[in-house]
Amino acid sequence: MLDITFIRENPDIVRAALKNKNREGVDLERLLALADERKKIAGEISEINRKRNEAQATRDGEAGKQLKDKLKDAEEKYQIAEKELLALLLQIPNIPSADTPVGPDESGNKILREWGDKKQFSFAPKAHWDIGEQLGIIYSDTAAKVSGARFTYLTGDLALMQFALLDLALKTLTSRDTVRQIIQNAGLTVPDKPFTLVVPPVMMRSSVMRRMARLDPLDDRFYFEKDDLVLIGSAEHTLGPIYMDTTLPEEELPIRYFAYTPAFRREAGSYGKDTRGILRQHQFDKIEMECFTKPEDGFAEQDFLVAIQEYLLQKLGLPYQVVAVCTGDMGFPDQRQVDIETWMPGQSSDNASESLGRFRETHSADYVGGFQARRLNTKLKRLPAQAGANGEVEPVHMNDATAFAMGRTLIAILENNQQEDGSVLIPEVLRAYMGKERIEKWHE
Repeated sequence: MLDITFIRENPDIVRAALKNKNREGVDLERLLALADERKKIAGEISEINRKRNEAQATRDGEAGKQLKDKLKDAEEKYQIAEKELLALLLQIPNIPSADTPVGPDESGNKILREWGDKKQFSFAPKAHWDIGEQLGIIYSDTAAKVSGARFTYLTGDLALMQFALLDLALKTLTSRDTVRQIIQNAGLTVPDKPFTLVVPPVMMRSSVMRRMARLDPLDDRFYFEKDDLVLIGSAEHTLGPIYMDTTLPEEELPIRYFAYTPAFRREAGSYGKDTRGILRQHQFDKIEMECFTKPEDGFAEQDFLVAIQEYLLQKLGLPYQVVAVCTGDMGFPDQRQVDIETWMPGQSSDNASESLGRFRETHSADYVGGFQARRLNTKLKRLPAQAGANGEVEPVHMNDATAFAMGRTLIAILENNQQEDGSVLIPEVLRAYMGKERIEKWHE
């Protein structure tokens, strides 16, 4: 949520954000009028209370009774204005950063850099669902009978590979030495504090997800109305509110968490898209990072998270491109969004029938600034030496980012490392965990 003072002082910036984020239906003029009305009523309440104190001091009971009735009316008017104002404030998206490209949709995204060479095959590369079926490690038809469309069984070496990826992430994110190496390689100056592993809930109250600005569109969530609980679509949904209604001391920041959880999405707007394989599922597993920082460190923290993502993909030897997401494609609470798209040689483009290969999104890094923290009432208290005798209190800044979206990472490994004989070479960094060099068809 944006600060009302900022909105009042920068209406043109807010209007531009509404336009560029495709949210022009919000009545900004009504919001500003309500803010003025609320301020006026607050002044009236203050004046009534002053007069009540005077009446009490002079023991003027009649005046006190009249003022009490006036106060009740004013407070009711204030609550009505406050409720409508808050409803409008919650519809205002975050302001995109100055370096965010302006564009209507994903066509406006900008490629920042690429890494790795696309492998040249001496044969026609297969899509991961064909590889998985032939190796006996992906069972989509069986899952469809048990659970319906967009569910899958992963078995054998592919299931083991998922836990090898988890092991790689665990060792990377909890090691101060590795974190320091990533920071140095990226030329950053952020602290080398490692991440703390969390096992969070995978269900949450709808009101808390709304405070995270991640509830809408509700059609994309699995919502249990009887219990008023929502299944998370990413671990950040329950990692973000961990300090809800809390003030953090400045000296504790940054705080870095990560979690490995299932994620649940209805994929309501994706009818007919990616119906085969494991790219777009109702249930998938994900390793997500969540960071709490001082405002001045927020952008650098996002750069650090992207550096972690690139480190992990380079360890796996997977070609990728880093993309600055434009205003019309970025998330509602995001101030700056950076995606990583990994090369998948078995995937076809939207208008091609053959598997010509394409980049597909595997990672996202969202810097939301103080937007979510204002809604969650998560604050930081500055050290007195830097902000006066008592220390200043302000919203903490937040980042979230993918370490591994398991299904999509497994797709990239299968398709990039497939061999002509049908086997799949295992990335070297995962071989010690898996105890082998390649995945071959299992025979009874």
